[in-house]
Amino acid sequence: MLLTFDTCLNKTYVTLSDKDKILDSRVIENKNEKYHSAFLISTIADILKNHNLKMQDINAIGTNIGPGSFTGIRACVTVARVIAQQLECPLAGVSSLEILSHLNKNGGKTAVMLDARKNQFYLAVYDEDKKALTEPKLIHSEEALNYKDCTIISDEAVNKFLSQNGLTSELYTDFSDDLGIVLNRIASEKLISQDNHWAKLKPLYLQAPPISKPKAVK
Repeated sequence: MLLTFDTCLNKTYVTLSDKDKILDSRVIENKNEKYHSAFLISTIADILKNHNLKMQDINAIGTNIGPGSFTGIRACVTVARVIAQQLECPLAGVSSLEILSHLNKNGGKTAVMLDARKNQFYLAVYDEDKKALTEPKLIHSEEALNYKDCTIISDEAVNKFLSQNGLTSELYTDFSDDLGIVLNRIASEKLISQDNHWAKLKPLYLQAPPISKPKAVK
């Protein structure tokens, strides 16, 4: 059994599979004033209950490691490491950018770009087989104009910038694909081809998380 989950993007995705068969896949959005990642643990518990399974029935874990929401990255990476350590099972990490590259069904190269603020974007480029040509990195926004030969998958901020500069991109939020299933399939492949000890999993921040400085005492 492979359990995968993602809280890095605009929704939480939790998927359970047995070999190549998807047993359950849930997509959770923000509810009221609660951020979607707050429902990760309860969703995992509900999926296991509905399939008469215990956590000990899980053989492997997969998770999104970022980039994305810093809160979301911390949530899913921490939960993944804790579960994998307790179960002594392999743990595969997958980049948000690799997941989103699978939204391009048109063939050719895919450039995935997400807003990193301060006129910077997260970028990775993939070939038509979704193999990385450029590993995830941080670029200045102006460099994004160099990828005219690619299908560009982006978020709203990047889409707006590109549009203002004569380029088009496809918003990942406009797709109806279940990204949890995409993550599950990629993780399944990585579990075969990589060393996936839980202690080796690190969040892919690409830049330092924002730190709030305490206010000076008057």
